[in-house]
Amino acid sequence: MPGTLTRAYSDGRLIAEGFPLADVSEQLRDPQVIVWVDLESPTKAELDQLAGELGLHELAVEDALGRHQRPKLDHYDTHLFLSCHAVGIAGEGDLVESEIDAFINVRWLVTVRKDAGLDPMTMMARWDRSPDLAKHSVSFLLYGLLDTVVDGYFDVLQTFDDYYDEVSEEIFSERPLPPTGQRRWFLMRQALVRFHRLVVPMREAVSALMRREQALVSEELYPYYQDVYDHVLRVSESTEALRDLVSTIVETNLSLRDYRQNQIMKQVTSWAAIIAVPTLITGFYGMNVPFPGEGQPWGVVVASGLVVTVSGALYVLFRRREWL
Repeated sequence: MPGTLTRAYSDGRLIAEGFPLADVSEQLRDPQVIVWVDLESPTKAELDQLAGELGLHELAVEDALGRHQRPKLDHYDTHLFLSCHAVGIAGEGDLVESEIDAFINVRWLVTVRKDAGLDPMTMMARWDRSPDLAKHSVSFLLYGLLDTVVDGYFDVLQTFDDYYDEVSEEIFSERPLPPTGQRRWFLMRQALVRFHRLVVPMREAVSALMRREQALVSEELYPYYQDVYDHVLRVSESTEALRDLVSTIVETNLSLRDYRQNQIMKQVTSWAAIIAVPTLITGFYGMNVPFPGEGQPWGVVVASGLVVTVSGALYVLFRRREWL
């Protein structure tokens, strides 16, 4: 069946793979065997078939068929239902989310991927490189899934770190961010908020899995789950710090924008004051009434001297106050 992967383990060893869904019950007849089934974009008929084989709860099946589930852990009589997201980010602030749902039992693990965002070969490689831990059955398979998903969070977090370091330097440059840069800034802020909303509930889901009463995580694997939880906690705290940094950057950018506008207004006002001096003096001497120096060469010299002296004095005054 396209988009379907199956594996069977016994005592930590891979004993079968690629068998049809109809043979899942047959594989589970041996009490030493555990089964992993992976479905990519399954139809309702496929999930109903598997639900009949394993006794999956109808509400969990409904959640697995739907989209946009928040990270969570639901408890049913015969199994648990975990929803999580693998996350990536594109260059223009496009957060790529790939939802992964998992039905968890002590004898089997069923993963349902809504798209091809997470390559199942990555999980399989994670399992195969630790054969000494494979004897812990489903708890190890689930750890491999969580470890693969959470490791991807650090790549996204590094992208946000690099971007906001770059923005922090650009806002202090002489040239403000261009409109295209501001658009990407807005998209990255949106992506960060969405990423935070995915990471925080994941912390609660992993914590619930680690509770002793679940009896799902073996004592030998407990430190590995603790490591995953610590990683989720680090990512969650880092996103909180980034959100605070973004707020600071926005406030700083607004303050710098107001400062630049004030500087421009000072310069424009200063030049306007300087230009107003010759306008005033020449306008006074241009009146059609008798005035001192009218028709005399010294009148021109006095007017020109007043223009140069007053304009120069204003220029020096404004330069000292750093308005020009």
